[in-house]
This record gives sequence, structure tokens and C-alpha cells, in this order.
Amino acid sequence: MSDGRREILLAHGGGGRMTHALVRDLFLHAFDNPALAPLEDAARIDVTSGSIAFTTDSFVVSPVVFPGGDLGKLAVCGTVNDLAVCGARPIALSAGFLLEEGLPMPLLESIVASMRRTCEEVGVKIVTGDTKVVERGGLDQIFINTAGIGVLAPPLPSGAATVRPGDCILVSGPLADHGMAVLSARNELRFDTTIESDCAPLWDLICALLAAVPNGVRWMRDPTRGGFGTVLNELAAGRDFGIEIEEAAVPFRPEVRALSEILGIDPLYVACEGRVVVVVEPGSAELALATMRSHPLGREATQTGRIVCDPAGRVVLRTRIGGTRIVEVPSGEQLPRIC
Repeated sequence: MSDGRREILLAHGGGGRMTHALVRDLFLHAFDNPALAPLEDAARIDVTSGSIAFTTDSFVVSPVVFPGGDLGKLAVCGTVNDLAVCGARPIALSAGFLLEEGLPMPLLESIVASMRRTCEEVGVKIVTGDTKVVERGGLDQIFINTAGIGVLAPPLPSGAATVRPGDCILVSGPLADHGMAVLSARNELRFDTTIESDCAPLWDLICALLAAVPNGVRWMRDPTRGGFGTVLNELAAGRDFGIEIEEAAVPFRPEVRALSEILGIDPLYVACEGRVVVVVEPGSAELALATMRSHPLGREATQTGRIVCDPAGRVVLRTRIGGTRIVEVPSGEQLPRIC
């Protein structure tokens, strides 16, 4: 407490009674499960025989609450989605909280509750974690670091090395919603329609897709920082194939297009947090699209382009008026930082 207000104090990170109370009354209460309950230095996790996938990420966003989500939901979705696009079923997460002195306790409680709800939606557990408190002004309210473990089981994406000319590029829904929602909330922009983040866990959608076309999925990626344009460039870089996308087929909501024009931002490079980019072999494209569209997170899935022979290593956009332009990776900080 400070001046009668419930907020984070330096003592919450000191390792004493207040630290133990915070861990017991907030984190353990929210995330309670047999692996976490002993509060040991490491969690013991039972996994099936075979291979696992392991990932880690750190999450920073301003504001920490935005239309369609908050930092807690973002941290869980970002980690489980990185596992999911590898074909790994998420089973366990860690959560490290870096807290600024003076952080309102109700805000922290709401972020933790959001993490719990998202974990329950996916069926994953937070099994270990850590808390640090820094002096006021040492960071922007709250940062969250996560790591995730997932179990790899066939069918799996065959990998970027198997991508061939003629393959089809699909996206699970409208792009750039997350980044524009955060920018809109940060700058207090006003529109008749609120832009909501697409932040969502993708494992259920991806699991259904892999089951429907078990030998047809070449490659998957969630287009987070850098957006759709950067992800495609990462796939094409150094390869003996190129990528061609149709401007008219790349899905953006009208309000996202409008805000992009106002801010002078190319939405191709704006982050998503609940979309997946998929490359499938041509014979599987129709079934893959139908499968994605049958899922709530893929109702607006579309084919946006294809793998081509030339120009190798490049991404080309065919414009609505029949021209072409190269989609390059931005050389600097093209967008206001959102994560």
C-alpha cells in the first residue's frame, strides 16, 4: 500500500513477506496447477516420447490495455502461437513479470486474470515464473517475459525448404488489426468503428488445418512484428523462388486502411497477433481454405498469392491497376513501436 492506494512497491520484489504474499495471493491463486504449486526453482513436466518445441519471447506494449486485449493476453497468445506454427501442441509456459514501482495493483490483477483465461482457452498451464520490481521510472509499467514448451506430433509442416513454385499463400483473416488497434488506443484516435486487436491463440485452428491437409502444409508463420510483408521476405530471402501477391486479395478492414492512410503507414508491415500465414501445395489449397473458414478464427481466410520462379528471393505485389512493386523489408523503424 502507498497513501492508501493498492500499488506495487519495491518491497514486493525484495524477497520478503510482501513478495511471498504477492506470489501466493495473486500468481499462485490465478495459475494454480500441480506443476506450479510446489513453487520450486524449476517445474517438473511430463511429456510424451518424441520431440518438443521450445520458444521464448518478451512483451512490451503501450497502452497495456487496448481494444480486443491486453498485455497478459498478448503474452500468452504470442508464445503459444509461436509453438503452434511449428506444429507443436502447447503444454507449458513460464511467465516472468517485470513490474514498475507504483503500478496499480488492480491493473496487474486484471492482466493476470486475462492470462489465466487465455491459458484456459488453449489448455496450457503456466508452470513456473519470476517477479522483479524496479524503481519508479525504470520501465513502462509492466513487461512480461514468457517461454513455452510444446509437443511435436505428426502431421507437421514440411518446412520452408520444401516450398516450390506454384504453391499457394493463404492468410487466416484480415491483417494489421492488432497494430492499428494499439496505435489507435495510444493516440486516442476516434473512429465510428473501433479497431479491435486480432489477438487470439491459434493452436485449435492450426491443429484442424494440419489434420485436414496432413501432407499439404509446407510452411506457417504468425505475422507479428514486421507484419505480412516482412514475413514473406523472410521466407523468400536467399531462396531459388520468389513470391507474388495480389493487392486486391490481401485482406484489410476498411477502418484499418483509413487509419493507415491518415498515419502514412503501409499496413503490409503492421503486426498481427491472431493470424497465420500458410503456404500449401496447390492441390490442398481449396480444402485448406475451407477448413480455415469453418473455424471462428479463420472465417475470413483468403488466398493472397503464390510462389513463383522469378524474381527469385524477392516479394512482388501486383497492384489493382495492373502494375507491380517490390515489397521490401523496411530499412529502419517504419512504424511507431507497438511491442
